[in-house]
Amino acid sequence: MTGKRKELGREGEKAAAELLQSKGYRILEKNYRTRHGEIDIIAARGSLLVFVEVKTRASARCGAPEEAVDFRKQQKIRKLAVEYLSKSAGKYYTDLRFDVAAISVDAAGKIKDIRLYEGAF
Repeated sequence: MTGKRKELGREGEKAAAELLQSKGYRILEKNYRTRHGEIDIIAARGSLLVFVEVKTRASARCGAPEEAVDFRKQQKIRKLAVEYLSKSAGKYYTDLRFDVAAISVDAAGKIKDIRLYEGAF
């Protein structure tokens, strides 16, 4: 991944985290990594634990950002969520949800649109 794409991804994740916080969520983890992959954001509000996949795009040439979260990616995130929950950090939550944050930026890299799909999969 190029430096420009990494920076674009970091900015998208930052914006998604800020949006979640404005909705009353606490950010528990950013870029939660295991040897099997990464979950972009893990957040909580009350008894709800949310796993968030963030997709940021500078153009629609490859489709909308949310379209990149295909079945294979969803399965991977679910597997990582099970790993997270198997540790003590996840045992205090009774409700789970998988969200997608789709972020579009303009040519200058400024965010022009953020869409949060709650319960996306």
